[in-house]
Amino acid sequence: PTPASHTHTFHFNMAEAPEGERRGGFGRGRGRGRGRGRGRGRDEEKEWVPVTKLGRLVKAGHVRSLEEIYLHSLPVKEAQIVDFFLNKDVLKDEVMKIMPVQKQTSAGQRTRFK
Repeated sequence: PTPASHTHTFHFNMAEAPEGERRGGFGRGRGRGRGRGRGRGRDEEKEWVPVTKLGRLVKAGHVRSLEEIYLHSLPVKEAQIVDFFLNKDVLKDEVMKIMPVQKQTSAGQRTRFK
């Protein structure tokens, strides 16, 4: 078949394009803010299901204090282990300072919060 035999053309009207599928332009890339970074603040008051061996030992009552964990230099990989031994009123979160830091890259600017 020669190129002239292909007669069907595809017209795409930008006004009919679904949101987010529009092409062209200088997009801000990946939207603005909020979408990236660490997951913070989701208060989950569910039953703790230990993932690590140490977590299972703590929940079963075989480990009686944080001191026992640190005496054996065991890595604490679950935050719930610390919560298990300390009362909720002992630990508190406090945001001291958040600063936006901008870095110029070859593709534009990158903003991070420190």
